[in-house]
Order: sequence, then structure tokens, then C-alpha cells
Amino acid sequence: MDRVTDMIASFTDSMGADALGHGILHEAERRLVDSLGCMIGAVSAAPAVIARALAAEERGDFAASVLGLPRAASTAQAAVFANTVMVRYLDFNDTYFGPRGGGGHPSDLIPTALAVGEATGASGTETALLIALGYELMSRLQSTVKLRERGWDQGFYTGLAAAMMSGKALGLSHDQLANAAALAIVPHVPLRVTRAAELSMWKGCATADAARNGVWAARLARRGMTGPRDAFEGEDGVFARVSGPFELELPSRPDHWVISQVHTKYRPAEYNSQALLDLAVEVREDVDLADVSSIEVQTYWLAYSEIGSEPAKWDPQTRETADHSIPFLLARALVDGDITSASFTPERIADPALRPLMAKITVTENRDYSDRFPGELMVRLTMRTSTGTIEREASYPRGHARNPLTDQEIDHKFNDLVSGQPASGRAIADRARSALWDLASVADIGAVTRELRELASDGRGEAS
Repeated sequence: MDRVTDMIASFTDSMGADALGHGILHEAERRLVDSLGCMIGAVSAAPAVIARALAAEERGDFAASVLGLPRAASTAQAAVFANTVMVRYLDFNDTYFGPRGGGGHPSDLIPTALAVGEATGASGTETALLIALGYELMSRLQSTVKLRERGWDQGFYTGLAAAMMSGKALGLSHDQLANAAALAIVPHVPLRVTRAAELSMWKGCATADAARNGVWAARLARRGMTGPRDAFEGEDGVFARVSGPFELELPSRPDHWVISQVHTKYRPAEYNSQALLDLAVEVREDVDLADVSSIEVQTYWLAYSEIGSEPAKWDPQTRETADHSIPFLLARALVDGDITSASFTPERIADPALRPLMAKITVTENRDYSDRFPGELMVRLTMRTSTGTIEREASYPRGHARNPLTDQEIDHKFNDLVSGQPASGRAIADRARSALWDLASVADIGAVTRELRELASDGRGEAS
């Protein structure tokens, strides 16, 4: 096998529970509670309904639970797809930026750990190891393998990490892990058009699809399916056709685990908007919006290009475009005083009264800010009125690894996200949360996930 494939398989094979200190176990608990809240908050979203309906049609021995689907478990890969759609839909799940740039949402892998953990009878500690492994692989790949500027999407990293997590849970050999890695990436190199211009439902489902493919790759490898031995470095492989050459670093025992360096979202919006939204809430009481003549946002290149450069961002038509639009997010926060899940109803997205304020907003790249990224996430907000100019600057939004949420704040976020459940659903959510805050005491993660089937949904995803 080629060098990169061997490195990934060896890293996965070497990880054991002894790698998890108390600090890493606790970080896994934080990621699980935060992600479960996001899942429950999105249980009735249209993509979740579609995913549950498909999961209800699947049966198999390697089975796992789907949140809000009150029936016998679906196949693990269908459960991974449906549950990851729910983690991702609200754009409220965690984010990571590597030291050399490159970012994504490692919590897209949480449902993989839960599903394959349930299917294999994993304990809470074993599930935490899968999570730490997935976060490490996905995020180190994102920081190393430059795909965005070449037109490829982040699902590439997600699928490969999900395959290794699944392979680890299944006890695959080094050679089987290598085959699983190849089977996860060779058939599945996704296009970045998923996250460009006007965004569709698929924006929140693409990494769910990648994670599902990763589980399937591991299962194929377990049965003896082989993949190309030189998937990365061979002729027509990843180096040649997708990414260009790169040097991946995967130490046998990381000095600083990625899972302890992720950023938790304080608001349900694309992460590069978080510092700006902090400023919007801060200045809201100091300005008369009717007197504002112009609003200028300066930020780093990634924020500008991702959520502040395309014409569609000044007239969003979908939830997916609105939560990736600086003009919408900033104007909505200035008018309402904050951004919450209620900011994205169809009426508020289409609000004609918001468009004149959005038209006053310009977004530009500040080259100095770009040079300081990803060490700092700089943004400057300048608002001009008839009486003067208000100017504010920020770098580390609330929830950033250097400005982290406390466990209590994660609990508060969880409570808000599950508040739409009936009393019975909130009780189920509370029991699951209590178990996840004490992973070392969980003998079987399936005992937690199976109860989540009974959470209330709109019912359209249930089996007939």
C-alpha cells in the first residue's frame, strides 16, 4: 500500500483506550452533549424527515437506532446518515480550524461513533475513543489536504475518518483498515458546489452521506473487499487528480488532541460569522438603525469568500443560504437583538423589510486579517450614522477554544434545543444527557441510543 494509506491505517490500529486521559474523555462528553442537543433540535426538519423515512425502509443485522424513529433499529449506515443530518441541519455543531487553515465540523462524526458503538456493543469509554480518533483524523486531514480551492468538498475527510472509526469498532486488521480507507475515498470525492451560491438542503446532508459511505467501506473491508493499494500516491490517485502532494503528520500519541481544540457554536450560524454576531449584539443598543447610512464588515479571506462575497447572500431564499450569509445574519441580529433558531423561519428569511438594511452592508477582505487567520478570527464592524461612526473589532467569539463555553453553558444550549419536545421527550433527553456526562460509567452505549428512538418527531419518518 502507499505511504499515506499505511500511515492512516497504522494510526488507527495503534489507538487504544490507554490514549484517553481524563481530559480527553471529558472533551468527548462535551462533544456528545452538544451534538445530541443539535440532533434533537433538528428532529422535525425537512431533511431529517426524509432521512428517517429512508431509514425506516432498511433492515439488517448490523443495526443502530435513529433518533425519533420509534421502531426496531435500521441499518447502521442509514442511522448514521439520518442522525448526522440532524446534527448538521441547524448549523449549530462544532467547528475546527487547523494551524495551517482548513476547517470543518468534526462533530459530523458523532453519529458514526454512536451507531457503530451501538452495533458492536461498545462501552462509553470505547465510544469516546472512536470520537477522539475521528476528530483527530478528520481535522489533521483538513489542515493538510487542501481541497476547497480545488473545488472539492469536506466530505472527503469525513468519509475517510468515519471508515477508520468504523473499522476500529469492528476490530479490523491493519490491512483491512487500509482497504477501508481506499474504499471510502476512491468512489467518493464530492464537489464543493454543495456550499456555493444559493444553497440547497444538501449543504446539511453532504457530510452525512460521506459518513454513511465510510461505515459501508469498513463493512466491505471486513468481508474481504479490497480497494486500490495506491489510492493516494498512485497514478490517477488523490495526489495526481484531487489534492496535489502533501505531508500528513499523524504522531502515535498526539501532544495536543484536536478534540480539546474545537470551537463550540454559541449561535446557529456559519462559524465565520460568530465574532461578527457577538459585535452586532454588543452594538445593537447603541445605534438607531433608521439612522444608519452604511455598514462595513472587514474580515479574513475565508469568511469573505464563504459567506460574504456571492450575490445570493444578499437575497437568501433558503435556510441553508441564510445561515451562510453575512448580510442576512448581521441585519437579522441588528433588528432582533440576536440570532437564534427562530431567526430562520421562512417569513424571517424572506422578510422584505430586512432587505433595505442588508443593502447597506458591504463585506471586504482585510489582508492583515487574512494573514492572521487561523490563529485569530478577526472582524471589524463599522456603522456610519448622521451623528458619527461606531467601530468595533473582535477576534475570538464566544465558544472559541480560547474563549470556551463552560459545561453549564453547553447544558443551557442543550436545554434550549430540546425545549420544543413534549415533557416525555425532555425527560428522555435529560436521561441521555446525564449518561453522556458520565461516559466512564456507561457499559453499553446502545442503552443510551435505543431510548432516543422515542423522542417526538412529526411522525412522517416512522415506519408504516
